[in-house]
Amino acid sequence: MRKKLFVKFVLLIFVLTTIACSGLRFSQLASEAGDFHPKRVIIFPLEMVMPEGTKEVRAEVEKNIEGALIEKKWFTFVAGTESFNSQLLANEELNKAMTEYLAKLQTVNFSDPNLSRKIGELLNVDAFLMVSVDSWDYIVVKDDKKAFVGMTMKLYEASTGKLMWKAGYDIKEDYMLIKPDLIKVARDVTRKLIAYMPH
Repeated sequence: MRKKLFVKFVLLIFVLTTIACSGLRFSQLASEAGDFHPKRVIIFPLEMVMPEGTKEVRAEVEKNIEGALIEKKWFTFVAGTESFNSQLLANEELNKAMTEYLAKLQTVNFSDPNLSRKIGELLNVDAFLMVSVDSWDYIVVKDDKKAFVGMTMKLYEASTGKLMWKAGYDIKEDYMLIKPDLIKVARDVTRKLIAYMPH
C-alpha cells in the first residue's frame, strides 16, 4: 500500500514539474512590417543581461535560436553567431562598421541606416536578429519554486536600419524536486518568440 502511494506521489511530482507559467511581455511591429519579408537573416551574438552563470551556456542558446529559425523554413539563409564572428574576424571593414553601429545603438538607441546598410551588404543579408537573455535563474515565488527564463528579440531591416519587430517572452516553469534544465526552458522561450516574428 505504501509503495503504491509513493509511486502516485512521485508521478504527481513529475506532473507538477511540467506545469509552466509563461507569457508574452510585449510584441511590437513597425507600420512597415507588413511589407517586410526578409530572405537572408543573420543572428548577432547573444546579449546576456543576466551574466552570472550564463557564459558557459551562451553558445548552446545561440545554436538553439539558429536551429529554431532554420526549422521554420521561412528564410532561404540563416547565419548563426559562429558564422557572424568568423566573418567579423576576417573582415576589418565589417568589424569597424559593426563597432560603430553597436556603439550608437547601445549609447543613444540609434540604428544608423548608413552603417546598417553597409553591414547588410558586407554580410549579404536582409535582416539582423538581436537577442538578449533578460532572466536566467531559479526563483521562489510565494513558496513555489520556478525555473525562470526571459528573452527579448529585435529584428532590424538591414537596408534601412529600421527596427521592424521586437518582442519579449518569459517562462516560469514550476518544479518541486528536480530543477528543469534552463537551456531547455530557453529553447521553449525561443520557439514561442519566433512564432511572432514577421517573415
